[in-house]
Amino acid sequence: MKLSTARRKKMPSSEFALPGKGEGPSGKGAGAYPIEDASHARNALARVSQHGSSEEKARVRSAVHRKFPEIGHHSGEGAAHHDGGERAFG
Repeated sequence: MKLSTARRKKMPSSEFALPGKGEGPSGKGAGAYPIEDASHARNALARVSQHGSSEEKARVRSAVHRKFPEIGHHSGEGAAHHDGGERAFG
């Protein structure tokens, strides 16, 4: 679901992977990379991997994993590598 500007501004800082930094008329900006649900969390990981610094990538991955432990971790036999191929065992 797309976030409206008004709804985004009303979200608590805890709903962002990178909360606001004290900017804006009310003393804090909304923040970056909303993670209110699993869909937004996946999108945050995708966007930060394209545009974020190394520090931002680590912080967003950590925030997403804290809130949604099942997202962003590949484990188990036959899990796909980052290139989309299957792991070879043996």
